[in-house]
Order: sequence, then structure tokens, then C-alpha cells
Amino acid sequence: MSELPSANEALCLRTLQEMDRDRYLASLLTPADKRPAVIALYAYNAELARVRDVVREPLPGEVRLQYWRDLLEGSAHGDTASNPVAAELLRAVQTWKLPVAPLVAMADARVFDLYDDPMETTAMFEGYAGETAAALIQLVALVLDTKAAEGASEIAGHAGVALAVAGTLLLMPIHRARGQVYLPTQILASVGLDRESFLAEANDPRLTAAIQAFAGFGLDHLRKARAAGSLPKSLLAAYLPVTLAEPVLKRAMTLGAACLAADIRPAQWRRQLSMMRLLLTGRL
Repeated sequence: MSELPSANEALCLRTLQEMDRDRYLASLLTPADKRPAVIALYAYNAELARVRDVVREPLPGEVRLQYWRDLLEGSAHGDTASNPVAAELLRAVQTWKLPVAPLVAMADARVFDLYDDPMETTAMFEGYAGETAAALIQLVALVLDTKAAEGASEIAGHAGVALAVAGTLLLMPIHRARGQVYLPTQILASVGLDRESFLAEANDPRLTAAIQAFAGFGLDHLRKARAAGSLPKSLLAAYLPVTLAEPVLKRAMTLGAACLAADIRPAQWRRQLSMMRLLLTGRL
């Protein structure tokens, strides 16, 4: 019989259930002895990802992100124990000897979310995805099997970009409503758009072309992840969220601009089935 989660772990799980349902499901399919650390990492990511949603101005958001930097670098203010995500994150770092630098870099990358600056190039997006989605995959992999994780970093890198593109497509209606554009300017320019026209237009066929190009960019990284090698069985749980990328990317390719007004996320039972399929087959 598995142990009941601690109070802090249960609170982190609740955070995930409310803010990141897919990683919540993935955490439940993680080996029990590694689950608390994985839940902490996913909850930390969820806290960073929601900062723009809970502040009205960039400065309070930067203060929230600085809290996490201070915590990880050992200069936290106040009682860490009163924040269950912070307490569980520090416990995970200590228990599994996780590197602090990529965790700090995850917070640094989220400063971009607070402003409406352009994502200039696909390389810039890859860098953002590398410090967020890909870093999270790699950190979870380090918890699962440190040695195997070190040999699968290329897979994690490409898989993270694919997952970040899919996540961006799902959030695109919200981003557009508040004036954010995560599609690289490089892609917009290739179809004759710029930031202003992308935000203003509704029925322009160039929107479809831009979204399809962006989805294709994600699918290309997914193909590269698969070509980079086979996933060790010990690391499969780290890649469970990645199984959700392909159906979203393919749906965006089909719908184009119509996905701005449609929910292109597969039904929950399909998402769960995709995760189970990865655990059974080992194929990303």
C-alpha cells in the first residue's frame, strides 16, 4: 500500500489539479517513491506560469519571480514552511541533489511573460522553451534516473520545444486578448504579418498560414525528439505530458486560424490514454 501524501504534497497536488490538469495526471502515473519530488517540480512550474494571470503590472510579477530566485539561492525572506510549494521544492532539491541553476533560469525565463515584447525568432522561442518546458522534463528525468537523464538531454530539448509550441497554441486566444504574441516575428513576417496585424485581424488567411507554420515548427521538433534515440524505460514518466503535444499540433495544422475560437485540446480520456500508451510501448 502506498503512503498517504503529506499535507504539503496534498496541497501541491491540489495546485496542479486546478492549474495544470495534464501534469497532475502525469504525476499520478509517476513511480510512488519519486512522486513527491515530481509533484513539487510541476507545482513550481505552475506557480511560475500563472504569474502574469495574478498581477496587473509587470513589477509585482517580477517581485513574485524574485521570491523564487531568493528561495532557491538561499536568501528567502519569511517562513518557507508556510508555502507548501516552496517547502516541497526545497525538499526535492535536497533529497535528489537537483541543480539549482536551471530552476532559477525557469523563473528568469518567465520575466518574458510579464511584458508584451515580441518573440523575435524561432531560435528565441527555442531558448524560451529550453529554459521552461524542456528544463522541466530534464529535471523530472534527473529525479527518475540521473544517469539515464544525462544521456537523453537532446530528446528532452526537442520534446520541450514541441510541448511549448502546443501549449502556446492552446493559450493563444488568451494571449491575443491581452496583446501578447508568442509566435516568432520571423514566422509572422514569412506570411506577410507583423505583431499588430496578427492581433488585429480575424479572418485573414495569413493567420492560418502563420499558425500552420508555427504548428509545423513544433511537429518538426517532435520528429527530432523521436529521431534522437529511444527513451529508457526509467524516464518514461518524465515525458508523459509530451504525449499531449502531437494531437494539438496536428489539430492546429488542420484548423489554422479557426483554432483561435475552438478548444483543440483532446478530451481528458484521450489524454490519459496517450499517457498510458507511452508507459506501455515506450514510444514517444
